[in-house]
Amino acid sequence: MSKNIRFVQGNEACVEGAIYAGIDFFAGYPITPSTEIAELLSARLPEKGGKFIQMEDEIASMCAIIGASLTGKKVMTATSGPGFSLKQEAIGYACMAEIPCVIANVQRGGPSTGNPTHVSQGDINQARWGTHGDHAIIALTASNHQDVFTMTVDAFNMAETYRTPVVLLFDEAVGHMREKLIIPEQGELEIVDRLRTSLGKGVDYHPYLPREDGRLPMSDFGGEHRYNVTGLFHDMWGFPSNNPSVVNELLKHLVDKIENNVHAITRYKEHFMEGAEYVLISYGSSARSAIHLAKSRRAKGEKIGVLELQSIWPFPTELVREKCEHAKAILVVEMNMGQVTAQVKASVRKPNRVFLANRIDGHLITPSDIKKLLRVIQGRGV
Repeated sequence: MSKNIRFVQGNEACVEGAIYAGIDFFAGYPITPSTEIAELLSARLPEKGGKFIQMEDEIASMCAIIGASLTGKKVMTATSGPGFSLKQEAIGYACMAEIPCVIANVQRGGPSTGNPTHVSQGDINQARWGTHGDHAIIALTASNHQDVFTMTVDAFNMAETYRTPVVLLFDEAVGHMREKLIIPEQGELEIVDRLRTSLGKGVDYHPYLPREDGRLPMSDFGGEHRYNVTGLFHDMWGFPSNNPSVVNELLKHLVDKIENNVHAITRYKEHFMEGAEYVLISYGSSARSAIHLAKSRRAKGEKIGVLELQSIWPFPTELVREKCEHAKAILVVEMNMGQVTAQVKASVRKPNRVFLANRIDGHLITPSDIKKLLRVIQGRGV
């Protein structure tokens, strides 16, 4: 059987992953450097019977996919920095109302308008804490197009499994560069479909009553069951409540359904990690430079390895601690002022051995940039 091989941009790999996962509906607003996702889906979605709509702004786009998801559709939107900021209130609504949806954020320089056409990884903490209040979130990323495809499929699967928004945190370099993508045959990757209630029409339906396995069956809004959807704290029928026990139980559920499944959600790759004395932790396009450096230095006998994170939130604390337990030093390679570095320092037993190798000027961090810091650390005898 011949393979379906493409030469594509990262944004196009995201589109192919969404189609593979069964996307039905996309609403968005053009914004650099994510625009190709909307452009391509505007053509591809109607071909498979799906719906595409360009909304008047990013706020409306997020609200549109929330509405479409409630009616039973697999949904997605795509944006970049300023647009991601505008979506935050509706993302919080989706968290509270437990509405499955996928948000692709192809990161660019910020804050504000920043560097629209340049690379950055500055939205890591915003993905976690951008919307107010206690909540949990899932955020995935990738450094190459094959993994962009896979992480996009995983994002849809996780959104449906945990009834939650899932953020795809790509970056401009990955989004715009081109490389080979092999599209798997249908059935090669698992696809999680919407868990719908088995209750028939006229039977009392509790939209927020979880099963023993923790999943909440949904009923397509406007279909056989009438139920309430609100951003307020609510009971199992969906009606607002300020009862302390109801509020406490719901808030714990919203957090625990994700934080208690860190092992199931965690995605990562190891490169040259066997016996590594120096561990580079990285993600997105930065990981490509880290892997290149580790490969070249390993060839010269230096024990350098790379732990590539593909799930950023919930942060894989135990994984990082375990993989870095015996490292002399840990270098976090990222294009921001240390957003993942802070998480790594909080995870390991010797945070003083954690160093930041970064760039914040809108340009890719290079193997040479990393090597300079590594040489300084090794010179200190660390």
